[in-house]
Amino acid sequence: METRSPWDIENEAGLTEGNIFQGELTMDQLIFNRPVPGYAQYRAPIAGMYMCGSSTHPGGGVMGAPGANAAREILRDLRIKGFDPREEHDL
Repeated sequence: METRSPWDIENEAGLTEGNIFQGELTMDQLIFNRPVPGYAQYRAPIAGMYMCGSSTHPGGGVMGAPGANAAREILRDLRIKGFDPREEHDL
């Protein structure tokens, strides 16, 4: 068995506060504050940039769910802008 403290994780892997999920797995962080308040719907503060990974809902340890959720938001945004996925596009 190998045990690492939050100090070890921060110093060895650069993860602050020793949390491999980039945030606490508390109710508020699991639903509406991941990764930070105001950016919980996968959209970054830069237009056209999206976030997915263990820092986004539903958090780390849920394989593929943050990426699938982000992809749904991207498709939703593209449809709003008139993008038709059935047509050929050079992206």
